[in-house]
Amino acid sequence: MNAAARKAAAAARLPAAVLVVVAVGAFLISYNLLAIVLRGGGAGEGGAAAGAGRDPVVAMPGWMRAAGSAGGGRRRPFHVALTATDAAYSRWQCRVMYYWYKRMQARPEGADMGGFTRVLHSGKPDALMDEIPTFVVDPLPAGKDHGYVVLNRPWAFVQWLEKAKIEEEYILMAEPDHIFVRPLPNLARDDPAAFPFFYITPSEHESVLRKYYPKERGPVTNIDPIGNSPVIIKKTQLEKIAPTWMNVSIQMKEDQETDKAFGWVLEMYAYAVASALHGVQHILRKDFMIQPPFDTKLGNTFIIHFTYGCDYTLKGVLTYGKIGEWRFDKRAYQDRPPPRNLTLPPPGVPESVVTLVKMVNEATANLPGWDDGR
Repeated sequence: MNAAARKAAAAARLPAAVLVVVAVGAFLISYNLLAIVLRGGGAGEGGAAAGAGRDPVVAMPGWMRAAGSAGGGRRRPFHVALTATDAAYSRWQCRVMYYWYKRMQARPEGADMGGFTRVLHSGKPDALMDEIPTFVVDPLPAGKDHGYVVLNRPWAFVQWLEKAKIEEEYILMAEPDHIFVRPLPNLARDDPAAFPFFYITPSEHESVLRKYYPKERGPVTNIDPIGNSPVIIKKTQLEKIAPTWMNVSIQMKEDQETDKAFGWVLEMYAYAVASALHGVQHILRKDFMIQPPFDTKLGNTFIIHFTYGCDYTLKGVLTYGKIGEWRFDKRAYQDRPPPRNLTLPPPGVPESVVTLVKMVNEATANLPGWDDGR
């Protein structure tokens, strides 16, 4: 069912005004607590990023603004935003991602790809401030993320949306392990666009999700099978969803049953629930990205998401779950970037994996100081 049809079905049900009031009140408690704890130590408008004398956000390019005005508003550029830490593991992925963003944006078909911001939730500047447009925000208070670092993601977006100047009407929420393989058009309309993940299955977790999305709101199928990334969404929509996303994420993490049920994808479920609570449903685009080694063909995709390890025999046979004779796995480079000129996969390995390694190699060959591990 597309977003419009699902939205119409949801609209036929009675709204739960009491739930909305409770949810908003719960958010205000959490948000105000964080604001009190963090006030004065931030790196937003008056903190590290601003203090360094930089414009923390890439403005919409001038030629893009002029083209949009001349075209009667037909163009709909989006701002690319990815959250990151200052760890070496995050830094090298961000460098590769930003390299390919610039390459694809420069193509004629990249006209919808607007400004770019790395939302750095480490609380202080790092070595990439001059290379990648960066906005520094605070992490959650010590211990609040319970060792689950991505719990900082919604809090980072709340701060960025509140403090940064973002010219584009739309935002693409991306991640460091995304590589643009084609220029990305704006896939959103009035409804945001998102990639459907096969492992986000709200209908299989109804009893848990009812803690956050009560029956009065409708069936759990109103909750899209998505995470927050990749998503292209109107800025006004994200400004409403982000605080709820933050609040639901924290509530889920602090609930043992929910934490056990969702594990490392908990924050993804929280975004999907927060969107549903605001009546926002997404256009589901399977062509948004692929995930090697399970997706073997590039097809018409726009992004490679290299979250999984790619392990093969020298005959090109996948050995997932077992270290292969040839492998590429981002987790092998936790403390340092991968070396330049990685060995290409053996014959028989799918084009998605071959393309991934070739694109990493091109980026590392052209990025200055790569061997220094910055």
